[in-house]
Amino acid sequence: MSNSHPAAVQLQVNGETRNCPAQTSLPAFLASIDLNPQLVAVEYNGEILQRILWPQTIIQQGDQLEIVTIVGGG
Repeated sequence: MSNSHPAAVQLQVNGETRNCPAQTSLPAFLASIDLNPQLVAVEYNGEILQRILWPQTIIQQGDQLEIVTIVGGG
């Protein structure tokens, strides 16, 4: 038997299936899809996730993210 972790996990982002490397933190995932963490709000598995918790949040198989981009203007 192998104790290895999967190379990738599958998750839902705004209703679309995506893959990311296993053990990816939320900020690293946002960077990988070219989003500035300062300009988004994230719902993680049904809860708005406080920004202070993002670095310790590791994307898991089956997670569901809703990401809203903040747009400024006048």
